[in-house]
Amino acid sequence: VQLQASGGGLVQPGDSLRLSCAISGPPLRGGNMGWFRQVPGKEHDFVAGLRWNGGYTYYTDSVKGRFTISRDNTKTTLYLQMNSLKPEDTAVYYCAAAPRGILSTLGTAPAYDYWGQGTLVTVSS
Repeated sequence: VQLQASGGGLVQPGDSLRLSCAISGPPLRGGNMGWFRQVPGKEHDFVAGLRWNGGYTYYTDSVKGRFTISRDNTKTTLYLQMNSLKPEDTAVYYCAAAPRGILSTLGTAPAYDYWGQGTLVTVSS
């Protein structure tokens, strides 16, 4: 499985941005997909997760009501719609896949097997 994240950029507080993660290689048939973010000196923090079958979603508290994780109908792209962005959302954002992941590990970075290269989101006035 190969993942390619894109869509980051410099935006002002309150703006919106949509990140995309192109998925290639063997088709995913289950498990979890997630978005994580990382700032210098810190580990990957969970942002949002999606159960590949069934579409269950889960968010970290700080982004609930502002971010939405989704996938397209062809199941080849994962999205993260980010609204009402805040300076504290500034980070490198990574998409990740865990083809055999279970629900209880949806928000756990070490449980993910494949990672994209990251895309930088900067929220600043």
